[in-house]
Order: sequence, then C-alpha cells, then structure tokens
Amino acid sequence: MEICAIICEFNPFHNGHAYLLRRARELSGCDAVLCVMSGQFTQRGEICRTDKFLRAKHAILCGADAVVELPVPFAVAPAEIFAKGAVNIISSIPQVKCVAFGCESSCGDGESCEDGGIFESAAKILSDESALFKATLEKHLDWGESYIKSYGAAFEACGGNGGLLSSPNNVLGVEYAKAVLNSGADIRLLPVKRVGADYNDERLADGYSSASGIRANADNPRIKNEMPECSYDDFIKSTDNGKRFRRLAADWLYLCDKENLKRVYGCTEGLENRLKNLAFGHGFEEIVELACSKRYSKARVRRILTANLLGLYADQTQEFLQGGLPVKVLAVKKERADGLLPLLTVTPENAVSAQACAELSSKAYGLWRYLSTPLLLDNPNEKMILA
Repeated sequence: MEICAIICEFNPFHNGHAYLLRRARELSGCDAVLCVMSGQFTQRGEICRTDKFLRAKHAILCGADAVVELPVPFAVAPAEIFAKGAVNIISSIPQVKCVAFGCESSCGDGESCEDGGIFESAAKILSDESALFKATLEKHLDWGESYIKSYGAAFEACGGNGGLLSSPNNVLGVEYAKAVLNSGADIRLLPVKRVGADYNDERLADGYSSASGIRANADNPRIKNEMPECSYDDFIKSTDNGKRFRRLAADWLYLCDKENLKRVYGCTEGLENRLKNLAFGHGFEEIVELACSKRYSKARVRRILTANLLGLYADQTQEFLQGGLPVKVLAVKKERADGLLPLLTVTPENAVSAQACAELSSKAYGLWRYLSTPLLLDNPNEKMILA
C-alpha cells in the first residue's frame, strides 16, 4: 500500500480542504490519504472551536482514509518545528510515499509553484543558511525591515525566488521540504494549487472561503455554503471558547515563572521581559498588539502566549524529536481500518519520551474540554472514531 500524507489543521474543515483531499488522491495515485492534524490548538496560537475528533471525522467523511494527531508541542510551534514534527510522524510510516500541501498558483517571474522541485531547491538553500544568508538577514533586520521581509531578502541573495515565500502556504511547503530533506526520507513533495480565498482573508468568498474567514463570520448564515454539511452542523453547535481561553492565557502570563517563559520557542532577545511587563493590566489581544513589532509578528506573540499556558518548551520539544513521536489515531474510515491501523501502529525509539509528548496533548485536550463546556461530543477517554 502507498499512502499520501497531508499536514493540516482543519480549523474548521471547509470546501477548500475537501478539494485538497480530492486532488491529493488524484495526483498522487496513492491507495490511501492520511491526514496529520493539529489537535485543539493551532500553529498561530489559536484555540479550535470544534473537537479534534469531530474535525477528524469530517475529514474522513470528505475523502481521507485516516487521521492522526500532530502532538501539541509541534502544533503550537514555529513553522519549522511544526513541519519537523509532522514529517517525523509520516517518515516513521514506511508506506507514506508523498506529502501533499496547498500552494499558490505562481511564485512570481511566471514560475509555477505546482512543482515539487521548486520547493526542494528552496529547501537546500534554506537548510544551509550560508554566511551570506545570515549576513543578509541581519543587515535587513538592522535596517528595520520585518523578519519575513528580511528572510526573503536573504533567500534571494542566495539565489532563491523571493516570490515563493510570499504566502503562508508556500512558506509551510518549504518547511515541509526542508524537513523531508533533513530526515533523509524517500518522500515526494506534491504541491496542489490552492483554490479560494487567501489563508488570512477574513472575508467570505463564494464557496471557497478560508478558515480565517469562516471563523471571523461564525454568526453569518452564509458560511453554510463554505463548508460540507457535516462540518457546518458541528461547527455551529460548538462553543465559542476563544474569550475564556484568551483570559486564561493572559492571566497565566502574569503568574508564570519568567525562566520558563524564556524556554518557549520564539521568546528570545528579552521578549520575556516585555511580555511580563505587559501582563499587568492588559488583556490577551492588548498584549499581542503592544508586544508585536517588525521583528515579532502577532502570530508569533499569540503562539508564545498559548505555548506558555500549555507548558510547551523548546528544549523538551527537541528531546521529543530525537526520541520519535507517538502516533495517535483520531479517526479512520471503517472499511479501511483493518488494512490501515496496523500500518499506523508505530513504536517510537524512546517510549518514555513519546509517552511524555502524548501526555501533553492529552492535557491540552483536557484544558480545551474545560474551556468548551458544554460539549457536543462526549469523548473523555479520547476514543478513536470510525466513520
């Protein structure tokens, strides 16, 4: 059996995701599609409104064959670590032959992004980070340019196509390519042209809105046209838990130990001092607004606050990578269960480390359940769903 993997969040699952699943199956020619999905918290430091088991079920009903969880230390992490965690999981399953991901239609200069070779070439440049790359990056940062712009300038200085890094989807694609390259796994890259609204667009589009747009317009009846029926029904029945989550994250920033805050990915160069100072008298979004800068994006600050609340630390996450990650199945297609479940039963090299990683995900799920009361899905024991 050959498997095509998709790394995802599905927050919530929408028509564009269903399209990606269809195209991944068509273009890969694989026998099965496996999703590696974030649990209750996302890479941008946000809390999911819908239960991870339900989101996994939506994926199964709309074309996937199995969904496994990306452990929370990697789900709430910078793009590079997010990608490393997901590739660590898929490379532990020998039957995975390719990884599909959404990309833009063009990278600039008339070059199509629907070519895995473009991402592989970028990965080689960015994995090396030569002296020229580092010097260019620092120079542009010193000029006051944003980190993203400075990173792109350094990439171009080393022969890369700067247009490739102009969207979050492409940036993640490059990180997947880097992770595959550095893992040594024989996994093919399969960029799939994205349809619909931009990743960050909070407006509703015509049938293919982004997840950001759907979340921002959760009370608008038009979102019914942007999602499969199963996903829409569960989304509107679920609890909007964002306000409770943000209050708790801001309170914990005030209470937490500064030395632990420094252990969170991205909390560098004295940012921990600024965040602790802002914790007194400011709410979550105020802290994000006041702490962000050209060097520190809002997404980065949100991610730090969320990781701090969940107790996710960079040193521990690196140890998890070294020991191998747990593979937790969230949902599987009934008729494929007998063939797929044995393939997804992976024994990590370091069982103790893998168990500690799994426990962090379980604790995060417990916190999410607490913040999301009352719940639609009664699944306290985290039982896999057959759909």
